[in-house]
Amino acid sequence: MQNFVFHNPTKILFGKGTIPAIGNETVAFGTRVLLVYGSGSIKRNGIYQQVTDSLRQAGAEIVEHPGVQSNPVLSHVREGITLAKKQKC
Repeated sequence: MQNFVFHNPTKILFGKGTIPAIGNETVAFGTRVLLVYGSGSIKRNGIYQQVTDSLRQAGAEIVEHPGVQSNPVLSHVREGITLAKKQKC
């Protein structure tokens, strides 16, 4: 076996009342944010508005990349990468 180091720091915000913290947690990494989401339920159930409000209140500029399918396709991922690079997210 070859030696290696695997470093995977992960922070998960979970539970009621955690959405408002998303903005401050996110802008710690930069103020231009790529928001990736599916087709529409996030807007119908109010989560989209809560998340975008939190991001904007924290000073984030949002670049949207909607249209993620239930079984995501590689072409959509690549489009997101291109968009993130172009917009400097």
